[in-house]
Amino acid sequence: MIELALIGIGTGNPDHVTAQAVQAMNAADLILIPLKGPEKSDLAKLRYSLLARHLVNAATQVVEFNLPVRDADNPSYHAGVAEWHDAIAAAWESQIRAALGSDPAGRVALLIWGDPMLYDSSLRIAGRLRQNLPLVPRVIPGITAIQALCAAHAIPLNAVGASVIITTGRQLRAQGWPPGAGTVVVVLDGGCAFEVLDPEGISIWWGGCVAMPQEALIAGPLNAVGAQIIATRAALRAQHGWVMDIYLMRRDDPAS
Repeated sequence: MIELALIGIGTGNPDHVTAQAVQAMNAADLILIPLKGPEKSDLAKLRYSLLARHLVNAATQVVEFNLPVRDADNPSYHAGVAEWHDAIAAAWESQIRAALGSDPAGRVALLIWGDPMLYDSSLRIAGRLRQNLPLVPRVIPGITAIQALCAAHAIPLNAVGASVIITTGRQLRAQGWPPGAGTVVVVLDGGCAFEVLDPEGISIWWGGCVAMPQEALIAGPLNAVGAQIIATRAALRAQHGWVMDIYLMRRDDPAS
């Protein structure tokens, strides 16, 4: 039997790694490190920095693998994602068998940004892997980017007695402001989807690379700070080869 630990590591800040996560790292026989190409090599370096600080078990193997790339030209987004997940599952299986044998058993771990349950596909990929390997997934919860964003801006997630909608940049761009929503949190936005909104009466709290040394925070009326956010995001991406950002928007309401 293989135990696959999906370890939430927050936004990459070593101080966000929980004691439970450290225990899971050191209990692992194998830790897999995905490589996303030279332009995103810093992401692998961040994972290695976490291991350098927290991994003390010299018997744990740390193995790199090339992460398959999603076919962005597939006319069906969902079909493209499904094929991509199939390819990632195959890559995981290949590395597990190479490290632990053709009939593998033991503990395998991956370090997952944020929390594995929130807009991350690791659990779905693990489900595919269970078709070929005797595998039991284990989730180690981590600090989410949503928590880190609200903490960085020192704001509550919700207005008083109100609900919160979490959505993606793709959904916001396609459908606009969710009907009836007072507070909207946007994740996985590859290109500042808030540009499609009428900014009047909307406040935004944005964070790029939250809780990291290169953290950038901007807040204010959307019509006043939108252009600044776009420029700052582009600068972070140009400097580091990647940027992970998240933002919370709230319609102005004196009662909240």
